[in-house]
Amino acid sequence: MNRIIFFDSKEYDHESFTSHNAAYGYELEFHTGRLRLSNISLTKGYEVVCIFVNDDINKEVLANLAENGVKLIALRCAGFNNVDIIEANRLGIRVVRVPAYSPYAVAEHALALMMALNRHIPRSNWRTRDGNFTLNGLMGFDMHGKTAGIIGTGRIAKILIYALRGMGMKIVAYDLYPDKAFAAENGVTYTTLNKLYAQSDIISLHCPLTSKTRFLIDEKAIGKMKKGVMLINTSRGKLIYTHDLINGLKNKQIGFAGLDVYEEEAGYFYEDRSDRLINDDMLARLLSFNNVIVTSHQGFFTREALTNIADTTLENITAYFTGKELVNEVLPQKE
Repeated sequence: MNRIIFFDSKEYDHESFTSHNAAYGYELEFHTGRLRLSNISLTKGYEVVCIFVNDDINKEVLANLAENGVKLIALRCAGFNNVDIIEANRLGIRVVRVPAYSPYAVAEHALALMMALNRHIPRSNWRTRDGNFTLNGLMGFDMHGKTAGIIGTGRIAKILIYALRGMGMKIVAYDLYPDKAFAAENGVTYTTLNKLYAQSDIISLHCPLTSKTRFLIDEKAIGKMKKGVMLINTSRGKLIYTHDLINGLKNKQIGFAGLDVYEEEAGYFYEDRSDRLINDDMLARLLSFNNVIVTSHQGFFTREALTNIADTTLENITAYFTGKELVNEVLPQKE
């Protein structure tokens, strides 16, 4: 029987994969800890290792995986910036991912962040629970007629654009590879980053993390934005340089920030740390702002998405074991 070992797995991973595995019949072993050198001996005897977004698969880890006989790394997520793809390819370890588990889930979460920030929903809820029913400090703005700047126009962004257009928003976008047909059909204007920064009331990030997009949003970019802009990030934490974001919030250049990802999230997200102090000063500072919402990388977290993640991951692994084309393989590429 073919075996798969899982790292950084939660209860919902265990339930979802165990249920869907009934149709595949693999032997599954789940570990809650992230894959690291201290536990890499667990991979001996496994051809396939299944990991998530915060497992750091660097050269040293890959060398040990290769020595242990691992031939396939199955990412149960879309992003792959946590894996050294070039080194994996050199060692003969193939890498597959789940490119589109539910673009609706992430797009809807981005919209939820926008609306919750604009209408001060968390703050209002806290106040009314405490018996305070005043409206002071809760004024929002009509999103209708405002301009949304969308950076990256892949599947998730397009679904968000449909929703924002339905609310009567104007859409400007930036993408290295613009979809001009989509833009023409949906009233989207592609523009430069500088013009997008200057025109947008809300900016939402939907681009991958590469050497070119790392810290895309920094002091220089923030300085070009409209005063009081709302910034949404449901993509990758290191698209934003947190130090500069905090300064932008302090000087009110940024009016709101909705973050489902964070620059140094690996030490906190997906874990219960409610009984400990937050030692990350930047994260603690972000959580102190009443115009900031931070969620724990939960944009993907819907029933439909978990189903698609399990199905696609197991299909990727089956294709490997049966010698079929790996349609979701990640290969080295020039950035």
